[in-house]
Amino acid sequence: MTLTTVLAAPGAATAATRANLDLRWELKDTGTTAQLRGLSVVSRDVVWASGRDGTVLRTTDGGRTFASVGPEGTENLDFRDVEAFDADTAVVLSIGNGSDSRIYRTTDGGKTWDDVFVNDEQAAFYNCVSFFDRRHGLAVSDPVDGKFRLIETRDGGRTWRVVPPDGMPPALPNEYGFSASGQCLITAGRNDAWIATGGDQEARVFHSTDRGHTWTGSTTPLASSESAGVFALAFRDRHAGVAVGGDYLDPANGTDALALTRDGGKTWRVPHSAPQGYRSAVAYHPWFGNVVLAVGPTGSDVSLTGGLHWRQFDDGSFDTVECARDGACWASGPNGRVARLALG
Repeated sequence: MTLTTVLAAPGAATAATRANLDLRWELKDTGTTAQLRGLSVVSRDVVWASGRDGTVLRTTDGGRTFASVGPEGTENLDFRDVEAFDADTAVVLSIGNGSDSRIYRTTDGGKTWDDVFVNDEQAAFYNCVSFFDRRHGLAVSDPVDGKFRLIETRDGGRTWRVVPPDGMPPALPNEYGFSASGQCLITAGRNDAWIATGGDQEARVFHSTDRGHTWTGSTTPLASSESAGVFALAFRDRHAGVAVGGDYLDPANGTDALALTRDGGKTWRVPHSAPQGYRSAVAYHPWFGNVVLAVGPTGSDVSLTGGLHWRQFDDGSFDTVECARDGACWASGPNGRVARLALG
């Protein structure tokens, strides 16, 4: 039984019923041991995952079978993010300095791929990619010449160009993003985008309302250091959002690792309770706006109150989580772990 089925049932909206939900992850056999930090959930049946050793996986039958469909000759690349539009069309982003940062695109389910972007700046290191719709998208790099570098596409990922840096505020001296889950850059609606940062004395969130051309920055309560900051963001709409992170070198420490916003990221507050550990990814349920999931190396947590209160329901390791419009929620992580959320 799925989370969606229970929450949609008559009487399921009561606090008592929701508090007793017995959530669990249904692990799927992916046939790989690669770490899968990239995840794109199109539907209950169609899921893409990506990761180390040039790995790109695709299922069209709800995880009963997975096909390895990564681009040929990319065994040395780490695909930290994947964005899929359907069972056939997707883009994947590999991370690294210089030409290790690349974007590939397929329109035939991974049978063939086009190498649509190869980074030619040694100082750039691309971490995440996100789309507003099927045509417009952004990818973000760590700072170049003192500002976060962005590239944009207006044709579904076929071509990319550098966004002029004029509208980007200066980065802090040691500020950067984390490519832990593909959620350091997210979009909502037609024009809003957010970037998550850390690495310096402040963990910040940048917000754009014009598809990435001008940005404002805000400081969050999350811990920040060389190994800490905001690792992932999720927004229910252009106002309500969650930031998760912590210190990946101290994964059991959940202090200063989650914050909430109600004004699009201008201000952030600490909730009544939070996950007991570093969390690398977060997702809202698309049908039930108060249901939020967070995952990390020490477990998975759920909030049924929009992020105000949390409880852990699984102690397995995952790197990222995402929910589809049809209500299906999936997670992926180390050793080829991919799972679908279920009840009972």
